Amino acid sequence: MEIKTIAVTYQRKFNLGDYESLEIGCSLWGQIDPEEDDEGAIKFLYEKAKQSVKEAAIPVLEKSVHQMNKAKMYKKSELNPTTDELENF
Repeated sequence: MEIKTIAVTYQRKFNLGDYESLEIGCSLWGQIDPEEDDEGAIKFLYEKAKQSVKEAAIPVLEKSVHQMNKAKMYKKSELNPTTDELENF
């Protein structure tokens, strides 16, 4: 089977707190020649779509108090790793 067109979709949903959320997605399509690497093209499109979603989300997330508090808690947990397996569950 010859693959001519590849489509990749990447979506993320962010909790903004106060029963609000933000869902951002990006779909990219690409045409490839028969001699091109289809797996490489898929990875390339995926990374581009992921970067696009990240760039679109950052301004909104920086304004979200809930997300900023979540980021701070995550940073603190990285600085103080625990050995208790139940806490990571």
